[in-house]
Amino acid sequence: MELVARLHSGETIGDRVLKVDHAGEHGAVNIYRGQQIACWWRDAGLRAILAELRAHEEAHRALFAAELARRGRRRCRSYNLCGIGGFCLGLITGICGRASIAAATVAVERVVLVNLREQIDALRTIDPRACAAIEAIVQDEQSHHDKALLEPRKGIFWPRVLLLVISWATECVIWMGMRL
Repeated sequence: MELVARLHSGETIGDRVLKVDHAGEHGAVNIYRGQQIACWWRDAGLRAILAELRAHEEAHRALFAAELARRGRRRCRSYNLCGIGGFCLGLITGICGRASIAAATVAVERVVLVNLREQIDALRTIDPRACAAIEAIVQDEQSHHDKALLEPRKGIFWPRVLLLVISWATECVIWMGMRL
């Protein structure tokens, strides 16, 4: 997949990628926020795990925000949409329980990891600072994916449906963010 972006005045492909990744991290923070709210009454045992995952995503968001500020760039136009969509997804999957939370994490992280690796390959020689910022979060994202993949699944139907729907939606959000 080739990185395609609608660039604004003076914006580089590295700027655009960082904006979209920043918005995506905002979405991830809000996924975990929604799941935490649902777990207050659904599954108190998940609260500490979700708090840790959310802290990682908040650190990622801050990393991208700092790099955007250093470049004098504003956040992506999809930032608020990612936050609202992420919160709704988190609340719904949180209400549905552990298997749905795990399926959502696997779906989002699988798509994100593919995109991050493509971004690193594309930016390595043209924007080393953007590349370094992206490389700094890959291990955390891989860990989130791998831990969620180990979560036992109850039933066959819902986790499969969630994987497909959430993967598709994540791809669409990234595609849209690159073109706004």
